[in-house]
Amino acid sequence: MARQLLRFTGVGGQGVLLAGEIFAVAKIKSGGFGLKTATYTSQVRGGATVVDITLDDEEIFYPYANDGEVDFMLSVAQVSYDAFKKGVREGSTIVIEPNLVKPTQEDRMRWNIVEIPIITIAKEEIGNVITQSVVALAIANQLTNALDKDLLEEVMLSKVPQKVHVINKQAYELGYKYASQIK
Repeated sequence: MARQLLRFTGVGGQGVLLAGEIFAVAKIKSGGFGLKTATYTSQVRGGATVVDITLDDEEIFYPYANDGEVDFMLSVAQVSYDAFKKGVREGSTIVIEPNLVKPTQEDRMRWNIVEIPIITIAKEEIGNVITQSVVALAIANQLTNALDKDLLEEVMLSKVPQKVHVINKQAYELGYKYASQIK
């Protein structure tokens, strides 16, 4: 696999940092190299947050994504979408939460904008908004084919408390289901 750069954006408390960590750890477990670099404002909850995930079969020497290099982005907050979209390669896919992120017509011409109601899925279908990061994780993996589905699920389950394994497995499967309807 060639180097892949993924970006998750949101606000503090939405779980994008955990999703990035899960991707990086899963790539390392598969025998490759994975790295997450996070940027977040001084506000713990509610401030703009971005995590860039670098996945490669070769050693990673530079940990940051330069503008125009990101292959895929997922965003669940307007403030973060606006701040970090410029890093995405033209023509690449950006998944948005349509209830919270409103791309411009220019954005729609520049990138492949995919609308999936991630937070609604977590709240209404699973019954727990906290699972939105797992829904997002599955969507991102389905659309990028970055990692083995079962390995990513195994790592995800190792990073969440045992008592929420059942709902997180459900969130993972729903994320794949919704993303598979896109292709």
